[in-house]
Amino acid sequence: MSDKLLIGPKLRRFRNSLGVTQARMAEDLGISASYLNLIERNQRAMSAKVLLRMASVYDFDISEFADAGDAQLVASTYEALRAERFTDMPVSKNEVEDVVGISPNIARAFQSLLKTTSDAPSSVEGLTIRPIDTVRDFIQSNVNFFPEIDAAATDLSEELGLSRTQPRTALTERLKAKHDIAVRIVPTDIMPNMLRWFDRHNQRINLSELLSQSGRRFQLAFQIGLLEHRELIDTHLDRAKIHDREARGLARTSLANYFAAAFLMPYARFLREAEKTRYDVELLAHRFGTSFEQTAHRLTTLNNPNARGIPFFFLRIDIAGNVSKRFSAGKFAFANQGGACPIWNIHETFSDPGRLHTQMVQLPDKATYFSIAKAVRRAGNYHGAHAQRLAIALGCDIAYAPRLCYAREFNLDDPQPTPIGINCYLCERQHCRQRAHPPLSRSLMFDERARGMSLYRWVPD
Repeated sequence: MSDKLLIGPKLRRFRNSLGVTQARMAEDLGISASYLNLIERNQRAMSAKVLLRMASVYDFDISEFADAGDAQLVASTYEALRAERFTDMPVSKNEVEDVVGISPNIARAFQSLLKTTSDAPSSVEGLTIRPIDTVRDFIQSNVNFFPEIDAAATDLSEELGLSRTQPRTALTERLKAKHDIAVRIVPTDIMPNMLRWFDRHNQRINLSELLSQSGRRFQLAFQIGLLEHRELIDTHLDRAKIHDREARGLARTSLANYFAAAFLMPYARFLREAEKTRYDVELLAHRFGTSFEQTAHRLTTLNNPNARGIPFFFLRIDIAGNVSKRFSAGKFAFANQGGACPIWNIHETFSDPGRLHTQMVQLPDKATYFSIAKAVRRAGNYHGAHAQRLAIALGCDIAYAPRLCYAREFNLDDPQPTPIGINCYLCERQHCRQRAHPPLSRSLMFDERARGMSLYRWVPD
């Protein structure tokens, strides 16, 4: 979190939504009414100390309120405005930030015009909406929290006594007793390109021998979710008006995965253990019999307003830097296209697999985060075949770092974060030594007499 925040319009909207006068809010925050008035008019910045006081008084998550809380909306709107159809009317990032700061709903309305709806074609003047983007927006709009699915998963977990029995045994017994479905571990030469196959004709679920124990449990929990709660899952898709066949199939799979995670890591018990271990992802994975990735992703779903965990962001990339999964429960912004910043140490994990990397990073808007990253290997590794290697990053606003076991070695009173960008296309740091592409927002300039650390230089403001 940056030390000073210009959040006047957002503060005013928040105060009006509470029906609170400036005088009353100023009294609650221990500041003068005139000072609060200046903050609302963006003539004074709000300090992190006052923001934390306000979060305590009015009981809300600071990551939903700080100016960087709209960073994702700014990034996605700005990225959309860089499309070819808008080249004749260039808009700066500062202008986008002004619009989002004053009226975020205008930015959301603009973006909705560019997205596929149930009554619109799948492209708008050449802008194609991918099913994966539809699903990402769906999950993000629900803050990756689906209370009805969580409740159903917890009920089943308690019914089967999952905390007291061997999970895989409980799952196979449930499948046999309730659905008359058997489970078989299949050699890779029989099922070379599949990890799970539900043979409906023979009432059997075939699991690859390449799956780890945590992978086998997760796949069985996934299948139980679809067998017993498909109607509940589809209700969520109907509410979100996801009718496109591809997007609906992908969204259904995502919610079945959500059920599996909630079943293996029930909300209340998982949150309690997370707080007890100070969010030690590896230790939590041992306690719940889950993988590092499954555990890290589950931590991003602890968004129950009545029992909230740390608002984490999550990123998964492959060795080429391609982003295959991302989510932000806090205010960390991701680009819709392109990879992650090369300075972020998530990339270093591939050269040092097995070790967990920690880092404090700061975006250009001065928002600061604490992140952990680790390389993992997917199922399927044996002689002659190499499993996919992925890097998982989990992070949160620096304000939450004292609650993390990983932050013990850092001086949080005087943080020295590493400056990073969202990605090269959206980053305007002039002298970055790792820059791979010029920023979309700048006109390039060249001087044959000079060569900087980066090939790209652009006209300054």
